Amino acid sequence: RENSSENILSSANRLLLHEGRLTLAESTRLLDVYLFLFNDFLLITKIKRNKKKYGGSDTGLIPVCPSLTPELQSFIRDGGFCMVLDQPIPLDRLILKNVDPV
Repeated sequence: RENSSENILSSANRLLLHEGRLTLAESTRLLDVYLFLFNDFLLITKIKRNKKKYGGSDTGLIPVCPSLTPELQSFIRDGGFCMVLDQPIPLDRLILKNVDPV
C-alpha cells in the first residue's frame, strides 16, 4: 500500500533560507520566539531554557547542526531548545504587511 503522507515532514527540496530571534506581540504579553524560514513554510518556535544546568567540561562536545547560527548552536549547547509554537505556515498562504511602529 502506498503511503501518501510519507514525505510531509522531510522534503529533499527543502532549504533553510533564514533564521533568527523575534519578539512576538500576543494580546497582553511579549514572547521571545525563534523563526525558521524555509523555502516552503515558516516555523515559529518558542525559546525554552533548561532550568537544569549540565555540569562538566563535556557540554561543548554536544553535536549541533552546523547549518544553524552560532547563537543558536551556543544556546543548544547550554541546554536550551526550541519548541514548536503552532503549525508551520505555508508560504503560499502567508500575507506580509508593513505596520507603523506607532
